Amino acid sequence: MSFAQLGLSEALLKAVTEQGYTEPTPIQQRAIPIILQGKDVLAGAQTGTGKTASFTLPLLQLLSDSDVIHQKPRRVRALILTPTRELAMQVHENVSIYGKHLPLHTEVVVGGASIKMQTRNLKHGCDIVVATPGRLIDHVQQKNVSLAHVDILVLDEADRMLDMGFLPSIRQIMAYLPKQRQSLLFSATVSNGIKALAAQLLNKPVEIEVARQNATADTVTERVYGIPRERKRELLSYLIGSNNWKQVLVFVRTKHGADRLEKQLIQDGIRSAALHGDKSQGARTKALESFKDGKVTVLVATDIAARGLDIDSLPHVINYDLPQVPEDYVHRIGRTGRAGASGEALSLVSPEEAQLLADIEKLLQRQITRVADTGYEPVSLRVQDAPKKAAPSKPAGKKDFRHKPKAPIGRDPRAKGPRGDAKTGRRTGGRV
Repeated sequence: MSFAQLGLSEALLKAVTEQGYTEPTPIQQRAIPIILQGKDVLAGAQTGTGKTASFTLPLLQLLSDSDVIHQKPRRVRALILTPTRELAMQVHENVSIYGKHLPLHTEVVVGGASIKMQTRNLKHGCDIVVATPGRLIDHVQQKNVSLAHVDILVLDEADRMLDMGFLPSIRQIMAYLPKQRQSLLFSATVSNGIKALAAQLLNKPVEIEVARQNATADTVTERVYGIPRERKRELLSYLIGSNNWKQVLVFVRTKHGADRLEKQLIQDGIRSAALHGDKSQGARTKALESFKDGKVTVLVATDIAARGLDIDSLPHVINYDLPQVPEDYVHRIGRTGRAGASGEALSLVSPEEAQLLADIEKLLQRQITRVADTGYEPVSLRVQDAPKKAAPSKPAGKKDFRHKPKAPIGRDPRAKGPRGDAKTGRRTGGRV
C-alpha cells in the first residue's frame, strides 16, 4: 500500500515523498483512513512505529479542507498534548515538516521557555498548538489563548502522561474545550488506566492495536553485560572507544548520576552531554541538538529521553542503570531500531540489579542474551545470589533513641512523684 491510497492530499503526499517515505507503517495504514472519517481513535502501538505521522497527516488534511482555513484572526482548531518538552518539540517539528505546503501555522508551548515570546506568538494567532499541560494551562488562565474552537484533540504518549501525574491537568484542560470535537488518544501501552481515560474523553472510539504490548522491535539486538557496579564506567568507556562508536544514547536512573557520568566520560576523552529535567530548556535543547548533529558522541539521559527522542538511525542505546519500571526498558531501547533500521541495545547489569533484570525479562517473556566474556571477573545475575541490603549500623559510642517513644507533653495526673498530684493533676514541683 502507498500513501496515495490512504486518501491524502497532493500537498501532504509531496511532503511525505520529500522525507523519503514510500510506504505507510501498519499503524499509519489503519489509523489515517479512520481519522479522515472524523472518528475518535484509541490507538496502541509500540515506540518507533510511526505514531506521530499517523495522527499528524490526517489532522493536517482535515484542517486544510475546512472552510475556515483562511479566517482571520487564526483560531486554535487542533491541540496536541504531550508529556515532555522534548516530545512536544519533536511533534511540532513533524507537523511543520508535513505541513510545509499547507497554509497552516503551528506553535509549540512548553515550560522552561520564554512565556513572553510564547504569549506574543499565540496572540498573533495559530491553527495548531502542541503543548505540555502545565504551560498550556498557564496561557489559558492568562487569556493568551482560547481553546473554545478546538475541533481536534490529540493526546500523545497518554500512558506516560498518566505515569507523570498529568491526569488532573488533562481534566482541567478538558473544561476549556468544546464538547463536540474529534479526540485521538495514542499510547505505547493500553493499560486499564488508559482505557478508563479513553472512556472519559472519547466518543465511541475505534480501537487500533498493531503490535503486542511490551514487545521490542525485531530490528534491535539486545545484550546484557554482567558487571560489578564499580566497573560500569570503565566498561562503558571501553565499549565506546574500542568500537569507535559515534552516537550513543546512555540511560541512567538519576539526574545527579547523569551529570556525574557526563563528567567522567569527558575525563576519558569522550565528547558527552547530559539531558535531564533539572536543566534549563536552553541547555536541554543544546544538548539534544549537539547529539543529533554529531558534535557530541554520548548523550547521558534520564528517562526524560525515553519518549519522543526521534533520531535518524541511532545505532546504540545503553542502559547504564536498569529502569525501576520494566516497561521503561521497552521505551528506552525503542530509541534505536526505528523505521526498519537496525540498532543495538546493551544493558550493563550489576548483581544488585538482578531483580530489575528479572522483572524486565518477565515482562518480555524471554531471556535477554548474556555476554559470556565481558573482560571482567564473571558475576551472577541470579536473583537468589543478589547482595542483601545491610541494615543501617548504629553510630559508635552513641545510644540509639530511634525506637523509644517520646515523653508526653503533659504528665499523666495519676502518676506518682513530684511532678503531679494524683487527685488534681496539678504540677507540684520539679524542674520547669
